[in-house]
Amino acid sequence: MKLARLILAASLIAMAGCGRVGDLKPASGQSLPVKPMMARTTPTADQLLTTPPYARPDRVDELVKKSQPRPQDPFDLPPPTGGTAPSLPAGPDPGTITNNTSSSTPGD
Repeated sequence: MKLARLILAASLIAMAGCGRVGDLKPASGQSLPVKPMMARTTPTADQLLTTPPYARPDRVDELVKKSQPRPQDPFDLPPPTGGTAPSLPAGPDPGTITNNTSSSTPGD
């Protein structure tokens, strides 16, 4: 019994998908949209349903057409000699700087 219902439901769904295919036309008593202001003629239903090129741009997967070595970079300089950190500026030691947030100010 269940198998028969299943077959009946599948056949009804299959038959519903076999609809008649025809040209699109406006409903009875209706007309196509009015002519756009700058257009020469009123567009047809097929023209209205066609997507413009900017709606589906071409996909570009390959960004590089052929592999080429990079040119020499004039700003790719080697590190300074020795690779050590720069020395401190000349003059007296600035002293220890703390992040003291107490309410008293140094001039008081």
